Amino acid sequence: MNLNRREWLRWGGGALGCGLLSQFGRAAAQGQSGAVRSAPIRIGQIGVGHAHATKLSVYRNSPDYEVVGLVESDPVLRQKAESQPAFHGVPWMTQAQLLATPGLQAVLVETRVRDLLPTAHACVAAGKHIHMDKPAGASFLQFERLIQAANRKRLLVQMGYMYRYNPGVVLLREFLRQGWLGDIFEVHAVMSKVVEPAARREFAEFSGGILFELGGHIIDLVVHVLGKPDRVMGYPRRSTDPGDGLMDNMLAVFEYPRATASVKCSALEVEGFDRRHLVVCGTRGTFQIQPLDNPSARISLDQPRGVYRKGTQDIAFSKYTRYIGDAVDMARIIRGEKTADFSPSHDLAVQSTLLKACGMSLRS
Repeated sequence: MNLNRREWLRWGGGALGCGLLSQFGRAAAQGQSGAVRSAPIRIGQIGVGHAHATKLSVYRNSPDYEVVGLVESDPVLRQKAESQPAFHGVPWMTQAQLLATPGLQAVLVETRVRDLLPTAHACVAAGKHIHMDKPAGASFLQFERLIQAANRKRLLVQMGYMYRYNPGVVLLREFLRQGWLGDIFEVHAVMSKVVEPAARREFAEFSGGILFELGGHIIDLVVHVLGKPDRVMGYPRRSTDPGDGLMDNMLAVFEYPRATASVKCSALEVEGFDRRHLVVCGTRGTFQIQPLDNPSARISLDQPRGVYRKGTQDIAFSKYTRYIGDAVDMARIIRGEKTADFSPSHDLAVQSTLLKACGMSLRS
């Protein structure tokens, strides 16, 4: 994820979904064309224990941000982070020092999962916007209180679901907005990989297993397409037994009045990244994105729609780098240029659906 400023702007300015210039593309293109930009947003990061903590490099390379500090109280994690390029040269400080930094507006919350919610609460209490990585903790009530506190203070809580600004997903949203797929009756999503022993032990801390670790990314997509399900049925499995207790092969089925969705996560699938996919089936067409991490789309339509012909066609996208779209969108929201694309009620629906799918309580 080592992008220089020119590459960052080129990606953002060229993030087209077959002629659809997204909001993050417009923002970056304006910067590239020489338009006057606002002063950079002062941002810091708390934690390097999350698997996605190196996303800090996106913000360091963005003209929208000034990264002012990095926090990690665990000496082992800090020592490991000090050798990673994403963190080179960023001042280390305590959480109290970061939150007291003059002009600080936003914080990336990238701790271990068990610490995400307490850390996020501290940031919101200090009056800071946050980007919080997934999943949104194991306590639904604590996450709900976080959302409520942020709403009262008019602060942004942006969740780190990494496919929201995937160009294939952006194009899918346009198809849904136009109604080109008709009535949606079926959605399938798969997100799997091979998880190594050390990570398996870490993920086994939570009873939700591999679905709790990975499933939020694709449940976020399903809930955006169909909304909060009427019924959630989880089918947890442990298909191997290395002694770590991880539920490593999980399926969930979501019921809607006129649709069904399935979500599958495994910690066992060889080359699982290549088969990560989202399929949305409607009465007028089908839209498939695969693989999600390097997307292309196959679209089948019952009649021509816009520039898309009747029948099946494959759509290629320019290279996609995670979190750039999220970073640009966050900057525009903080500056008051737009409202959030994903509402607090959406994020609460995603979290409640995830916990139900994992067999975890919503009462804690």
